[in-house]
Amino acid sequence: MKGLKVPASTLWSDDYLIDRMGARQISIAVTPNGLADAVTVGPDDQFFFVEPLLDKMTMAEFLSNISTNLMSNNEDICYLQSQNGNLYSGDDFAGQGIQSFSEFEPLRSDVPSEIAFCTEALGRSPDAVNLWIGDGRSVTSIHSDPYENIYTVLRGAKHFTLLPPTEGWCLNECRFPHASYQRCSKTGKLFVQPSEGVDNIRWSSVSSPHITGALPQEAHPIHITLGPGDTLYLPAGWWHHVRQLPGATTIALNWWYDMEMRGMSWVMLSFLRGINEVPFGNTDEDDDEVE
Repeated sequence: MKGLKVPASTLWSDDYLIDRMGARQISIAVTPNGLADAVTVGPDDQFFFVEPLLDKMTMAEFLSNISTNLMSNNEDICYLQSQNGNLYSGDDFAGQGIQSFSEFEPLRSDVPSEIAFCTEALGRSPDAVNLWIGDGRSVTSIHSDPYENIYTVLRGAKHFTLLPPTEGWCLNECRFPHASYQRCSKTGKLFVQPSEGVDNIRWSSVSSPHITGALPQEAHPIHITLGPGDTLYLPAGWWHHVRQLPGATTIALNWWYDMEMRGMSWVMLSFLRGINEVPFGNTDEDDDEVE
C-alpha cells in the first residue's frame, strides 16, 4: 500500500529525534552479528536460540553508534526492536483512560495510536504499536506472529521474504536450547550464555530463506521491498524474514492487531505448522525441557 502518512513521516530526522528524546534512556538490542532472537552457534558448537543483550543509551548515543559502526570495525550491532508496544500497548486501548508507560513518550504525538481504516476493517483497536530503528547489519530471522500486522517504512528500506502459513512445513522447525548474549567483564566482548530453567524454543533452522536454494523447490516465497511511504499488510500466521537497506538508517512503525487466536483459527494455524513431533536442533541433545 502507498499513501499512509503520519507526522513522523516528515518530522523524524536524526536531529529531531535527538532533540525530542533528550537524555531519556531507551532499550537497545545488542548482538555481535545482527541476529537478535535467532538461532546461533554457542558453546561446544551447539545451536541455541539466542536473545540479544539489552543495553540502555540515549537516542543520540544510539544513532551515533549506528552511523559510526557503518564505517568502523565495532563488533556491537545495535537495533531498536523492543516491540511489544514500545510506543502504545494494551492499556492505551482498554477504554479506561490509562496511558501505558513508553520510553518513547516524547514521540507519541507524531504517531497515531491506530490506523482508522484498519481498525474499522478488523473490528478492533490495535494491541500494540512499535518503533523499529536499525541499519543493514540487523536481520530479523524468519518467524510468524499471531497478529494482523500493518507495517510502514518511514526512512530507508526493508526487504521482506514472505511465506503463507501453508508453507511453514518447508522451514524445518526444530527445538533449540535458550540462551542470551552477555558481555564479558574482562574483554567487553559479547558471548552466548546458555539459560537455566527455560524450555527449548521452537524455531526455524533456515537462516537465509531469501537466498536461492535455501528452500525446497515446492516453496513459493514472495520477495518485496518497502521504501519510505510504503505499507505492508501482513496477515496473522504469515512467515516473514526481514533485512534492511545496507549503509543507511532504516526507521519503521508497525501496528499489531490481535486476532485472538482461539477456536478454529488457532487449530488451523497450528495444523499448518505440522502435526509431527518437532525434532531437536542439536542431534545429540536429550529431552531436558523444564516441566
